[in-house]
Amino acid sequence: MNAIIIKGRLTRDPEMRNTQTGKSVTNFSVAVNRRFQKDKADFFNVTAWEKTGEFVNKYFRKGQEIAVQGEMQSRDYTDHDGNKRNAWDLIASNVEFCGSKAD
Repeated sequence: MNAIIIKGRLTRDPEMRNTQTGKSVTNFSVAVNRRFQKDKADFFNVTAWEKTGEFVNKYFRKGQEIAVQGEMQSRDYTDHDGNKRNAWDLIASNVEFCGSKAD
């Protein structure tokens, strides 16, 4: 089973774009404080497709608290220097507001 739920704050504004086939995709990053080390955080790159991504792009901004449910997915790529790299992304299936309206 590949399931993950995180709760944290957006580290930047969401970025939405359209693929060549016309599907919308939104990328954003979430910082999650470690449970027993409050001065440390883990950072998750999140990808949200179509309606979920459109919702995030419309209602969330940098610094806001968010809960994300989805699955982890790895991808291989080549960086600008020609080195092969691996990255992990959280593919969001559900997102929810957290915190107060004042946040």
